[in-house]
Amino acid sequence: MEPISVALTAFTAIKAGVTAGKEISSLAGDLGKLWDACDAANANHSKKRNSQFTMSANEEALSTFVAKQQAKDLEDELRELIIWSRGQSAWHELLQLRADIKRERKEAEIKARREREEKMEAILVIGGTVFLGLIIVGLAWFVVANVR
Repeated sequence: MEPISVALTAFTAIKAGVTAGKEISSLAGDLGKLWDACDAANANHSKKRNSQFTMSANEEALSTFVAKQQAKDLEDELRELIIWSRGQSAWHELLQLRADIKRERKEAEIKARREREEKMEAILVIGGTVFLGLIIVGLAWFVVANVR
């Protein structure tokens, strides 16, 4: 499913929830889907693509541009909806929360990658040591066997 379709669906659910008087915290899942989809639409527009056979370069550029603009419009509508229903401070609080969560996820991702690299390095060191030990034992056995 296209990211912008996910964003539109999530926004519709958020708008209905806010209109019905639900708390923002109860809409966290839909907010996450909306922002993830908007981020994906922006990323799709920014990255180079290799869709040689599906559409022309102009069609692809226009498609990703339109999706990026729709994502921006949805974020603007969300901002207006939150400010209208909860006030300016709620919008700033929501943005701060989003930034904090993004930062924490990025830090966790970096930590996990570093741990994987350290684990691979340890496996290589242990494997190399075992291999070197086997070579030394093999050479020692060969020397002892040929001396007799």
